[in-house]
Amino acid sequence: MLQQYKTILVAVDGSSEAELAFKKAVSVTQRNQAKLIIAHVIDTRAFQTVSSFDGMLAEQATEMAKQTLQDYVDYAKAQECHDVTTVIEYGTPKPIIAKQIPQEHDVDLIMLGATGLNAVERLFIGSVSEYVIRNATCDVLVVRTDLENKIVKNKD
Repeated sequence: MLQQYKTILVAVDGSSEAELAFKKAVSVTQRNQAKLIIAHVIDTRAFQTVSSFDGMLAEQATEMAKQTLQDYVDYAKAQECHDVTTVIEYGTPKPIIAKQIPQEHDVDLIMLGATGLNAVERLFIGSVSEYVIRNATCDVLVVRTDLENKIVKNKD
């Protein structure tokens, strides 16, 4: 019997890698007749570098995230995915994507874009995808190709 996923989480951050993961997640959701959860985590550590926390920055980040997520929902629904939920969380992306959202929504597959970090960046900060692979309690699929399974060249 084939594995059938019921709830698929795709994490998006505005990167081209996340876009590939999202499109593949829509395809997997269709094949499995599953629920799709599209999540964006606003990394609050970025605001800690500002000397006095500016509420406007967080508000702008939230508004941008809402618009991006709505665009993703529109795409998913146009592809006949009708059970689509969006989640915006605030904090450190790694544990939120690996543990918090999957537990709250009974996720059985997490889909992520491959890291855009170079070797030195991975050494010092680690990639979200690497952390999720090591810590999630459900299946994790790291997407490296487009819908035709062709490798997309980085613009670096």
